[in-house]
Amino acid sequence: MSLHSTSIASSRSRLDAQTSDRPPVFGTESSWSALALKPARMKMALPSPDSRVPTIADAMSRNRNNFDLVRLGLALAVVVSHAFSITTGVPDHEPLKISTGFTLGEHAVNGFFAISGFLVTMSFDRRDWRDYVIARILRIAPALIAATLIVGLVLGLALTRLPAAEYLASPSLWRFVTATLTEFKSNTSLPDVFAQNPFKAPLATVWTLRYEVFCYLGVLILGLAGLLRRRRMVLVGVAGLAFALAGLGIVDPDASKGVETALRLPLIFAAGGAVYLWRDRVPLSAGLAAAILFAAVLLHETFAYRPMLFLAETYGILWLGLARGVPTIAPKADLSYGTYLYGWPVQQALVALFPSAAALTLLMPALAITLAAAALSWHLVEKPSLALKARMLGNKQRKAMGRALSEPGLQSGP
Repeated sequence: MSLHSTSIASSRSRLDAQTSDRPPVFGTESSWSALALKPARMKMALPSPDSRVPTIADAMSRNRNNFDLVRLGLALAVVVSHAFSITTGVPDHEPLKISTGFTLGEHAVNGFFAISGFLVTMSFDRRDWRDYVIARILRIAPALIAATLIVGLVLGLALTRLPAAEYLASPSLWRFVTATLTEFKSNTSLPDVFAQNPFKAPLATVWTLRYEVFCYLGVLILGLAGLLRRRRMVLVGVAGLAFALAGLGIVDPDASKGVETALRLPLIFAAGGAVYLWRDRVPLSAGLAAAILFAAVLLHETFAYRPMLFLAETYGILWLGLARGVPTIAPKADLSYGTYLYGWPVQQALVALFPSAAALTLLMPALAITLAAAALSWHLVEKPSLALKARMLGNKQRKAMGRALSEPGLQSGP
């Protein structure tokens, strides 16, 4: 979503906000210039000044990008995609499913993971590992906890056909809360809520957070082991996931969606991280984005189609977020995570209230209500959480500086 800086201090806090991304991952305005505040731990050669093709690193040297806006677009795409299946219960009714093998929502999730891989890898590169963990927790957990409680205790209580006391005492309610928050389960139902809907789940999109957290842990483990500094090893990992997905297409073309997803999302996240690590070498080119996508189209119906498609989406979405020729728009609020969390329960509620309404009839009200809920989530939960994170990390940095100044040879004076 996009970057603007006014001072060194504000740049630091804004960068922290963006690298705390989400599902989709899902930050606010920031500035690549803030990267200079803390040197990268992972070595990077400087871009050649006479290079004709700009690199990712060149784009990062600018004070703006479109990641915030792109993520909001991806979150809205998930809502649009679900509009066509949530009324019928048939996922194949969603856009792009027949033509590409994946729904519009799945393509949008791919975009989330590409951006997340890029920014989260950068986050680890620029932070102490403890700060990295704090940043990840405060970006994901508060909004998820709030959404789970609001859906379970407010929306569910309003729509259930059970008496309030019976609803609140139901083990199913508290099973929904605990399973959502501890296991990111998306198929847990609420007692007598959405019972007549084609789908019963009240928070069906949280399953992706399981993979998101898994990828966060992967970055942490690889970073602590020093493997992120050996960026060729990261390329080997990306290639290994790509070949595993291609091999799955040969050995078991009809493998379950769960098996495919377990390879797809880590591949895209890792590819996004690899682009960051190789930012001094990876060109930022619309022609290259088009060429990779064209190669994926040519490979359609082959075992190599899916890995090539996912790599094309990874590079294409990062190009869109960083490209110079794309107008830069800086949203004042980052609504992507809230849109992603609240889109499904809002759509479920509308289907429950208007069961005979067509998908397109419910789409615009769903988008409007979802954006309103996302705005409340941002201002009441996410933004204060990011402010808390900034204070916590800022206090740690000030204490570290104080300790450094008190060490022999560093203090001023004799």
